[in-house]
Amino acid sequence: MKIRRVLATAVAAAVISPAVLLSAGPAFADGKPAASQTQNAKPTVEELRQAVERAQKEYDAAVVAVNDAITFLEKDMEADTYPTKAAVIETGNAAAAAAKARTEADQAVADARAKLDAATTEEDRAAAQTALDEAEKAAEEAADAQTAADTKATAARTAHDDARVAQTRKIGLLQKARDEAKEKLADAEKALADAEAAGEGEEDGGNGGNGEDGQDGEEPGGECVPEPRLTAAVTGLPDKIVGGTTQTFTLRITNGTAKTMDAVYPYVGVHAFDDKGLKELDSHLDLEWSTAANPAWRDADLMDASSLGSLASKASLDVKLRLKVDADVPSGQGAAFVTADYVNDDGSCGGYPDLDQYEFRILAKAGGGAGSPGKNDATGSKPGNVTGQGGASTTPVTASGGSGTGGGGGALARTGSSGALPTVGLAGGAALVLGAGAVLVARRRRTAADA
Repeated sequence: MKIRRVLATAVAAAVISPAVLLSAGPAFADGKPAASQTQNAKPTVEELRQAVERAQKEYDAAVVAVNDAITFLEKDMEADTYPTKAAVIETGNAAAAAAKARTEADQAVADARAKLDAATTEEDRAAAQTALDEAEKAAEEAADAQTAADTKATAARTAHDDARVAQTRKIGLLQKARDEAKEKLADAEKALADAEAAGEGEEDGGNGGNGEDGQDGEEPGGECVPEPRLTAAVTGLPDKIVGGTTQTFTLRITNGTAKTMDAVYPYVGVHAFDDKGLKELDSHLDLEWSTAANPAWRDADLMDASSLGSLASKASLDVKLRLKVDADVPSGQGAAFVTADYVNDDGSCGGYPDLDQYEFRILAKAGGGAGSPGKNDATGSKPGNVTGQGGASTTPVTASGGSGTGGGGGALARTGSSGALPTVGLAGGAALVLGAGAVLVARRRRTAADA
């Protein structure tokens, strides 16, 4: 795919020349004029498309966050192992046992009183009275125990209910954020549609209708085209992962266009280097994926990826991802690279023109001989706590060879003797992923054309 080839060349150049990572060359500039030139200028169609892309990703992430929060409330919080639920079960069992013990103690009192009433001699009455006194004392203790157990059970239920209320409030806030993101997306799409309608026919690129390179003889739809409204967004990937653990997160693919895409292909890859940026850690990482239609976990091998099927206009689908990290992995810097492409039955194809990068720190397992999860091998600094809900930021690897858009934000964390080395290593991973995507989409394009 031509888009992938351009990006792969840019990122590969970044590996060879680290300076490319720090500034965009003229051929790959982000297209934003200087501030003095944009004060009164209207946004271009391309800028509006980028705005739609950003808004779509924000909305996708908000939808996933709401769904995850609801699943957490309805499933995870009701699991027997969840702390407040486990306390409800434990104290409930204790209260039931205490109630049973009290019932038995009360029955013992009734039996002792019956024996006392039935006694005919002084000796029998004395023995029956002693037994009654002991039974009544035991019944009082059982009643006190039941009261205490009931109090604990009530407190446990209240704590669990409070936790559920707090989660429900969180869901409400997430739903509000989702709705705001949806409105923002709708506004961005309207602005783009208005701009495209007003400037229809003005963006042929000066190539005389011969395609983006002006080459004669190409069949209509013969070249894959960039489609920024086909987005891929990751949520739930922690910003720190400890060796010997497994992390599960979500990739959401969204068709933000007005047409159905006949076959959609996700691209997912992970790449990592040690803190010095000299040792590749990919062999320590194992990434798998599954979908609701095919829940079996499979290796996320880009060259063997399968189509997710058709995706209707404005629809989304989720891919579950599972990253396993070896216990003997040294500390380092990693990133997950994601994007998506499509191939239609008529042979047309395209995809998201960037490769989004989600960064994470790799912490060596304590006692594993390669450092400890509480210490950075290169700097000795202590990282923060692991976050469980999308701690890593999304930083698209664009044709400039850098990360993110605009003001250069979202740079990789830099540790070790050379701050540029881990970044260069990860850029190399981007080049590998992009190259694989180019080969794969080219093969799919030929298959679609033959069909």
